[in-house]
Amino acid sequence: MIRVRFAPSPTGPLHIGGVRTCLYNYLFAKQHNGKLLLRIEDTDQTRFVPGAEAYIVESFKWLGITFDEGVHVGGKHAPYKQSERMPIYKKYADELIAKGWAYYAFDTPEELEAKRKEAEAEKKTFQYDMNTRTVMCNSLTLSAEEIVEKLRGNYVVRFKYPENTEVHIYDLIRGEVRINAQLLDDKVLFKSDGLPTYHLANVVDDHLMEITHVIRGEEWLPSAPLHVMLYKAFEWQAPQFAHLPLLLKPDGNGKLSKRDGDRLGFPVFPMQWQDPTSGEISSGYRESGYLPEAVNNFLALLGWNPGTEEEVMSMEQLVTRFSLEKVSKSGAKFDLDKAKWFNHYYIQQKTDKDLATLFAQQLAEKNIHTNLEKVEKAIALVKERVYFTTDIWNQSAFLFQAPETYNPEVVKKRWKEDTPVHLQQVINILFSVTPFDKTVAHDTVVAFIQENQLNMGQIMNCLRLALVGDSKGPDLFEIIDFIGVEETNGRIGMAMKRIAL
Repeated sequence: MIRVRFAPSPTGPLHIGGVRTCLYNYLFAKQHNGKLLLRIEDTDQTRFVPGAEAYIVESFKWLGITFDEGVHVGGKHAPYKQSERMPIYKKYADELIAKGWAYYAFDTPEELEAKRKEAEAEKKTFQYDMNTRTVMCNSLTLSAEEIVEKLRGNYVVRFKYPENTEVHIYDLIRGEVRINAQLLDDKVLFKSDGLPTYHLANVVDDHLMEITHVIRGEEWLPSAPLHVMLYKAFEWQAPQFAHLPLLLKPDGNGKLSKRDGDRLGFPVFPMQWQDPTSGEISSGYRESGYLPEAVNNFLALLGWNPGTEEEVMSMEQLVTRFSLEKVSKSGAKFDLDKAKWFNHYYIQQKTDKDLATLFAQQLAEKNIHTNLEKVEKAIALVKERVYFTTDIWNQSAFLFQAPETYNPEVVKKRWKEDTPVHLQQVINILFSVTPFDKTVAHDTVVAFIQENQLNMGQIMNCLRLALVGDSKGPDLFEIIDFIGVEETNGRIGMAMKRIAL
């Protein structure tokens, strides 16, 4: 059975690139009737951020990406948090040393820094590898007695690349890659404080959790040779690897970052995040008014395409069409306009009732309480203009409360000395239409304006200004029908008092 995992570190909010990685893992697993695991890789406790793990879980819950096993659902391979698996890793570090695939290194930070400075003086870069390890302080250069003594202090366990070896990696997206081991540094796998590094814990956990495919970001490609060699050292079957292209800035120059989002006005995190230390708040797609369906569809197409012109796809369709073979090798540029387009599309597909249920919560937060049927009617009036769920209030506030201000540009252009007289005549006409009918009211008001040779644009725009506070909004008589003639009368009267020429 195919088994994949998403293994983030709880060091802060989840980047949208990480969400895409998890989405691809999800699509791949579902397509092959496999399993998706959520593992939290928190071996580096110095970078641990409180609340980050809960944020990760909540983000995927909102997106509708479900896990078959993981920190929040359990499973036969629990625990799924590396900090709870610490006793496991030392055994495997010891096994590597016993097999000659690793060694103890006792070099102090000061000694390593001195080596780096020596190399810099010669305009070189120091690397702890097969060329330098023979002159360093480690179990390859010390006597047995010295090693026993040194093990009472601080040490690390380093991987030992064999000489005259070429590392072969087959990547499902990039094809075969070959690297001479002589170019690789002997990475630290385990520290004397009992903590493994990412590399050892990652490989051990993937093996024990029976992971068959490792689908992860391109930034992990430099680590792939070590991981492949660790599988060889342990004599384990290595999973298949697929390294996904980076998400790039909108201009294509470099990896998408939070600063790009702040600068250009779009979120790079799935949900809003508040830094527990600084209190700084970063925007999220959820709070910015995006629908999860739109985010999933948009992200899926950043680095992958189905091989057709098709763009709009449900999660079920994405599962059917997805393939790693069609994932691009090159980075994918973030396109904010496309993200907005997708969100607008999915909002239009929502029923008025679904959006009304969502909007009713926003109204309640503003202490506006009305029946769902009325909210649904409001949605129908403004839905076409809505690109984000947060737009609904901006587009419909005037349906629930009278304007307190009036657009000065519209006032200057449209409001004349005789406007109050004409608006009073309009309200008299509206009261005369009983029972009220928006079509009859419209035709009667238009006839009045034409018969008296008045300016249609001026009268209608001033009426809209009084009701809305601006020149925007849906059909004017739909608004009157929604708020009622009494409320219309009140708003016209308020406008007459507040707008003074």
